[in-house]
Amino acid sequence: MGRKVMIAMSGGVDSSVTAWLLLRQGYKCVGVTMRQRDETADVRDAADVARRLGIPHTVADLREEFAERVIAPFVRSYERGDTPNPCVTCNRFLKFGTLLEIARDMGADYIATGHYARICWTPSASRWAVRKGLEAARDQSYVLACLTQAQLSRTLFPLGRLTKAETRQIAAEQGFLNAHKRDSQDICFIPGGDYAGFLERYTGKTYPPGDILDTDGRVLGVHRGAVRYTLGQRKGLGVSAPEPLYVCGKSMPDNTVTLGTNEALFRRELVSDDWVWGAIPPPDAPFRACAKIRYRHTEAPADVSPSPDGTVTIRFDAPQRAITTGQAVVLYRNDVVLGGGTITAVN
Repeated sequence: MGRKVMIAMSGGVDSSVTAWLLLRQGYKCVGVTMRQRDETADVRDAADVARRLGIPHTVADLREEFAERVIAPFVRSYERGDTPNPCVTCNRFLKFGTLLEIARDMGADYIATGHYARICWTPSASRWAVRKGLEAARDQSYVLACLTQAQLSRTLFPLGRLTKAETRQIAAEQGFLNAHKRDSQDICFIPGGDYAGFLERYTGKTYPPGDILDTDGRVLGVHRGAVRYTLGQRKGLGVSAPEPLYVCGKSMPDNTVTLGTNEALFRRELVSDDWVWGAIPPPDAPFRACAKIRYRHTEAPADVSPSPDGTVTIRFDAPQRAITTGQAVVLYRNDVVLGGGTITAVN
């Protein structure tokens, strides 16, 4: 019998095909669905696929931990004026943290997920690293840059060499009910993408209106609560102007939102912390790399300067649009992830 692997089965097509592939490769598989909210449809879909494959399936009720480790920091970050990426947090602490501990307790050698990425061993540094998935449009390496060496050494990404079309074709051929299940485009706990509505329901607060300013400090109008506005936003501002205006800043203490032209959104330098290093050990000297500042951003060449306090300053060769605090910044060399951290300041 092959080595044992615990598959994080979300109920979607990707994790279902992950289970099928690993069974074919001779692994002894068990499916686990992480329940992080009250919705049960995903659990049913995952259980159905597990039955078809003939593998055990169980549910890990992580609703309380999800609220504490993912939702609460998300809310605090938004209230500070940042724009967090909760998927990165969930991967780091729950999917490859708590679930990996559950896998260990079950006697599993590995945890596997349906992410479109690859894992490689770099002999020169004696380290594990995340590599991009082969289908560029589906690559998820950005949200996996937070994984530690211990986590990567026990993780499998079978879909990293497949396209999404190939994954769906396998699922259809196997008769999986989720073969054509639509991919979610929203954060799982905010269906519909109404962030402000979620924040008000979760906190019980009503975020007060305040001044909308231009870059010279003149009042242009009134906003509907600063948490409703994101850097780079153009629509829904409620301000008329002879040229397009975008959100280019917020002050939560002053409860103001600042608008400017598209050119005002470009910055060259950021500071970041909370780093996890992948293909290279923590550096102590400046180096060159390409940096990605959000999921749908194309990484750009930059000078990377680590500091003794653990923070990293990244200065791009060319200004980048809407660098946003709270987002992850990920460093690449070709298709290999060097490391990732959280943007804390923009200069």
